[in-house]
Amino acid sequence: MWPWSSRNRTTTVTCLACGDEVTRSMAREYDKYGNRWDREDKEFEYLCKSCDRELCHHPRNELEDLLVDLEAGERDQTAFLARYLAAVEERYGPLEEPPEERREER
Repeated sequence: MWPWSSRNRTTTVTCLACGDEVTRSMAREYDKYGNRWDREDKEFEYLCKSCDRELCHHPRNELEDLLVDLEAGERDQTAFLARYLAAVEERYGPLEEPPEERREER
């Protein structure tokens, strides 16, 4: 039924987070656009299962567009983060501070 599945078991892919090479069956597809089900004309990147577990799996609505708008990767990290925080507060309201007891744990 799915002719490509038998090839994927032995195909080696590189984890985009840690750089380890793993078999395709031991990896998870990563789609930076957040829609891995729309497969037409798309090449996926991969994460090993360990790195995938460490990621936040909440929806990323508007994140890619925001990063493009803020020219992510084109300025130093401090300047980018300042612009990112300002843009998030402008679009979605003030960021919440963690409760005092949680802040002390850090």
